[in-house]
Amino acid sequence: MALKLVAPSGSPSVLIAGGRPYQVGRAVASDLAIQDPTVSRRHAELELTGAGVRVRDLGSTNGTWLNGQRVSDAVATPGSRVAFGKVDFEVREESAPTQTPGPAEGSLDATILRQVRVRGPADIAAQLSDDPLSSSVLRIAGASRGDRQERKLALLLDIAKELSQQPEVDRLLDRVVGLTFQVMNVDRVAILMPDPGSPGPGGDLAPRVWRSRVGSPENGQAPSWRVPRSIVRKAVEDRVAVLIENAAADERFEGTSVPTALRSALCAPMLGKQGTVLGLIYLDNVGATHSFGEEDLEFLSAFSGMAAVAIENSQLIERVRREAVVLSNFQRYFGPDLARQIAGQEGAVQLGGAKRRVVILFSDIRGFTSLSEPMNPDEIATLLTDYFTEMVEIVFEHGGTLDKFIGDALMALWGAPLARWDDADRAMRAAVAMQQRLARLNQEWEIRGRLPLAVGIGLDAGEVFAGNIGSERRLEYTVIGDAVNTAARLCAEAGPGEILVAGGLVTALAEPPPVTALDPLPLKGKAQPVPVFRVDWRQAPDAESTGSRREGPATQV
Repeated sequence: MALKLVAPSGSPSVLIAGGRPYQVGRAVASDLAIQDPTVSRRHAELELTGAGVRVRDLGSTNGTWLNGQRVSDAVATPGSRVAFGKVDFEVREESAPTQTPGPAEGSLDATILRQVRVRGPADIAAQLSDDPLSSSVLRIAGASRGDRQERKLALLLDIAKELSQQPEVDRLLDRVVGLTFQVMNVDRVAILMPDPGSPGPGGDLAPRVWRSRVGSPENGQAPSWRVPRSIVRKAVEDRVAVLIENAAADERFEGTSVPTALRSALCAPMLGKQGTVLGLIYLDNVGATHSFGEEDLEFLSAFSGMAAVAIENSQLIERVRREAVVLSNFQRYFGPDLARQIAGQEGAVQLGGAKRRVVILFSDIRGFTSLSEPMNPDEIATLLTDYFTEMVEIVFEHGGTLDKFIGDALMALWGAPLARWDDADRAMRAAVAMQQRLARLNQEWEIRGRLPLAVGIGLDAGEVFAGNIGSERRLEYTVIGDAVNTAARLCAEAGPGEILVAGGLVTALAEPPPVTALDPLPLKGKAQPVPVFRVDWRQAPDAESTGSRREGPATQV
């Protein structure tokens, strides 16, 4: 037979078999782990004897009890009531486990030497004591130095769990201040963070979050008390946690301005992975001397390290979220690969704009007004969606940027915001691919009873202004310049199924398709007629299969 300790609710419980002692306490490694503030970290020890369960108290704060009597070493028989602190258990008889020749299906093919309860969510309140040691401001108790060290470790682990749940930096800093007040008996706490408006790398540290137990609440206003700059400078410059007693008389701060009312203070820098100062935690007690000890300094140093890790993680999460938003916006105008490249190049895209040499493409459906007259709005929207989906995909496949839709027309460009050496050839292959794919689409649509479409396309290259244009309420990335006007006018002149290209673009092509020279075209605003070529796209190679065949790195120009 074996004996079992069972709580009135049935959980927790522990089966006491022979061969070794069993640990009881709040420690996660205990055989009987009890998460109750009246139970010590290492509370008691249990061992099976011939007379019953030997119960030995390990110097617990709230005692071990047998049938209502406090005991230090006693034997509990079946039916007895055993209490650890204020948590009761009943001793019951239990059939001892027997070993079988081999493992049964679904059982472990091993001998369990020890089981350790895995800690669940953080429960900081359960780690704290209402009767802490008078030599420290930490709200934890302990019968011995080892027990207290174990409690501090468990508390720091729960703090790390709690801080990891805060994805936003502002909420995280507020939680750091709240936890400091929760676990330490202090009067004032402040978190200082770099001030972006201050000169120097990272700027000076300025109060970001502060709170005080004494005086009236500040409600987000600047604190009526200030953190001594000399103490902050000492902690930041030397990268050390600092314990201050009677700071006004401390020779380390001689010649500096320290409030005469300041007696005891602690501060610790929050250091990032590269040793950079992410901020600083400062706390003090007003008018009280010798209220902090070495243990408090060590704890704050560890706490600030955990806060620093949590801050970096929160900043990373915020940066990833921002990049995701930027990438989502870019993917409306650029292909996925180009969008990721732009989003990953900090500063590559300037909001103010710049002059760039680009290639502009306009495409327009011919006769769409008459074509759409007998169609209802849903049919028109479906037709344009199907058509634009295919055309935009071609632009992206060839590394272009979707500038805008203009009714049933489309404007795309190459060379902005990032440029490639073969932008002219990419734009030309995209134009050819548009006509080739539309020819295939018309064959499919004819089978479905849909009328065919025909488009005219115009292209030109030149120097333009490229940037964000609009108002403070809405900005749009676009290009403005003579080449844009020329490409639009060539598109307007192009007949159904035609691609018209300005002569300057043809000469810039490394791999020109078959072209036919047309009579120079007089255009409004041009002193001289513009040389124009018609692309014989039906004799050109299949451009749909060569969209990225000569992929090269994009560069800012």
